[in-house]
Amino acid sequence: MSAAKPQAVVLLSGGLDSATALAVAVKEGFEANALSFRYGQRHTVELEAAARVAKALGATRHVVADIDLRVFGGSALTDDELAVPHHESAEEIGSEIPVTYVPARNTIFLSFALAWAETLGASDVFIGVSALDYSGYPDCRPEYIEAYERMANLATKAGVEGTQRMKIHTPLIDLTKADTIRLGLSLGVDYSLTHSCYDPVEGRPCGTCDSCLLRTRGFAELGMSDPALGSTA
Repeated sequence: MSAAKPQAVVLLSGGLDSATALAVAVKEGFEANALSFRYGQRHTVELEAAARVAKALGATRHVVADIDLRVFGGSALTDDELAVPHHESAEEIGSEIPVTYVPARNTIFLSFALAWAETLGASDVFIGVSALDYSGYPDCRPEYIEAYERMANLATKAGVEGTQRMKIHTPLIDLTKADTIRLGLSLGVDYSLTHSCYDPVEGRPCGTCDSCLLRTRGFAELGMSDPALGSTA
């Protein structure tokens, strides 16, 4: 009999990066348990994309956790009174942390992933953060991931008892969007299934928010058009 595959939890938003991270986890031989969140985001259409991606890439399970970050607000993604910024091109995106930053979002998401990993007996969590071609979010940086991983190994019963040594995998951390797309295509990711837009109109990507522009530029650098534009994905 072949050995059972190791379990991993993969944070899956339904966007380009998280889909690629899921494909990497599957390629590396993990049983991928995909975890998405309904957190009060204005772009809940991404959850439909997450379900499509999880199925297409062969996730073992796909769970959607319900939390409501609208009670805190502070982000254009969770507060309808704050507008999502739009630009003509990716070059117009500033270096300051934008209003689409959701306070402590990756810390919250990773905490849920850590809890599920402990119940699964898993020591591996995948997250599709990148420190390049991103919007300047502080919880996408390598030093943040390293610090969280250290904390995670102090925070659980399994960690204290020595039965689990948590590893947070960030396969995209040093990749540009174009590099990420190239990697995903080599792993069979169908990006028409994904959704990255922060401010969709009737489920369709706007094409002008930071996420859309960075994504479009990534495809353009490969001589391709974004397959999600002009579709409901």
